[in-house]
Amino acid sequence: YAIAKKINDGVISKKKILDSLNQSGLKGKGGAGFPTGKKWEIVSGYKGRKFVAVNGDEGEPGTFKDRSYLESDPHRFLEGALIASYFIDAKKVYIYMRDEYPAIIQILNIEIKKLEDENLIPKNYFIIRRGAGAYICGEESAMIESIEGKRGLPRHRPPYVAEVGLFGCPTLTNNLETLFWIRDIIEKGPRWFADNGIAGKKGFHSFSVSGRVKNPGVKVAPAGITIQKLIDDYCGGMADGHELKGYLPGGASGGILPASMNNIPLDYGSKELSDLGCFLGSAAIVVLSDKDSMKDVALNLLKFFEEESCGQCTPCRSGTEKTVKLMKEKKWNKEKLKDLSEVMSQASICGLGQAATNPLNSVLKYFENEVTYE
Repeated sequence: YAIAKKINDGVISKKKILDSLNQSGLKGKGGAGFPTGKKWEIVSGYKGRKFVAVNGDEGEPGTFKDRSYLESDPHRFLEGALIASYFIDAKKVYIYMRDEYPAIIQILNIEIKKLEDENLIPKNYFIIRRGAGAYICGEESAMIESIEGKRGLPRHRPPYVAEVGLFGCPTLTNNLETLFWIRDIIEKGPRWFADNGIAGKKGFHSFSVSGRVKNPGVKVAPAGITIQKLIDDYCGGMADGHELKGYLPGGASGGILPASMNNIPLDYGSKELSDLGCFLGSAAIVVLSDKDSMKDVALNLLKFFEEESCGQCTPCRSGTEKTVKLMKEKKWNKEKLKDLSEVMSQASICGLGQAATNPLNSVLKYFENEVTYE
């Protein structure tokens, strides 16, 4: 905790921290990819009582990077959270953890107690809030509602949580992995992180790779890497007897791309990805092969969104249900499916409804040969 101590003692200035974060190119690792330095600067500008809220819910299917880091090195994350709280002058740090990670919650409780015993933090400065496994609580305002003890429903914006967040106070929300890299970036300098990118991108990603590969797992690889290089150089190639047919570049909501598009740089704000209606999200890569039906994959993902819709807004609540019903038919009604998709993407309150039909749109676009229409 040497870096945190230097910051608290004023040896490392806020300007130095901000310059390091901005030059490193670090963006939020929870899915939105918002520049971390900019977010810290915005929240620190508000007056009065402030909080840090850490999203450790990890509800995106195929994502397991945060769990991996907490199992191996919880104090790197805790120091990052402490640095964030010093920077914005926070009253407390709330850590929102999914209750399906009981071992992680136990690890955190033990290690936080050590920090309190060593007088590195005051008692109850770090507070763990257990989530009940709702995908929607990965959305920052729904997470804040849940931390407050209410039902996890996304808030209407504005105001944004940076200004009116936890208990009505300005709140810095960061993904767990974002905070995991803070200490190293300040200690080793921004170039240490930034220079790891390729193809004009900055930094690296912790890709949670699963599916039809020989060696799945968390792969720390350069921002801008392609799926083909990720499979070949980090995962030992495709599993025996499987050929690459497609992949999910960003978990359940990030869309599905065909094997012919195996050379697209994977990063936040990647124009190549966004032009195809896809995004990196929390960097959950699911590799699919010639043994998989893309139609079945898309239906499975839509069933997930139907199950996880919070029900607050009609486009998402009814849209996911009706889309699943239509996708279960032997012959698809293309016009109705496209109409539902457009209404959901344009009118849903939050990202769940807005992105829920990405898998469907991908199948209609890239895997039409698997679909029969009315």
